[in-house]
Amino acid sequence: MADDFEPKILGILCNWCTYAGADLAGTSRIQYPPNVRVVRVMCTGRIDPSFVFEAFSLGADAVLISGCHIGDCHYIAGNYKARRRIALTRKVLEGYGIDPRRLKMTFVSASEGALWAEVVKDMVNTVKKLGPSNVQKKTNLAAGHAAAGAADDDLAEIAKASAGKKLEAAPVQKK
Repeated sequence: MADDFEPKILGILCNWCTYAGADLAGTSRIQYPPNVRVVRVMCTGRIDPSFVFEAFSLGADAVLISGCHIGDCHYIAGNYKARRRIALTRKVLEGYGIDPRRLKMTFVSASEGALWAEVVKDMVNTVKKLGPSNVQKKTNLAAGHAAAGAADDDLAEIAKASAGKKLEAAPVQKK
C-alpha cells in the first residue's frame, strides 16, 4: 500500500525564472513526475509563510518553492527575503512536528528546464520515503458547507453594520 502513495506537492514558482524553466522542461519534453501543482507568483519574495501553512492544512504532502538564483532576482532582493522566510518557516514547521524536508526551496533559472525536472524528481522521491503528511485536512465537505454558512453570516453582519453609511472615494488628483 505504501508503494501506491503518490505525493501531492504544491510548487510556488517565480514567474521570471523557475516558471519559465518549468515551461522549458515541458516544451523540451523532459519527463518528470506530475506530482507538483504549480502556483506562479511574480517573485518568491512575495511568498508569505501562511501560504505554506495553508497548503499543509489543505492536504499537501510537501511544498516546493523555487525562484531565481541568488543575485539574479528581477526584483533585486526578493529571493534573499524568501530564503530567510523559508528557513524560519521550516523551523516553525519542525516545532509543529512536520518534517522540515517537506518544505524545500530551490533556485532554477529560465534556461534550466533539465534542472527543474531533477528538482521535481528529487522532491517526489524524498516525500515518497517520508510518506503521507501527518497534518489533518482542514476541511471536509460538511465543514466546507458550514464554513460557507459562517461566511454568509459574517457578510450579513458587515452589511448590517454598514447600512446607511456613505462610501467615500479618494479624490481625483489633477495634473
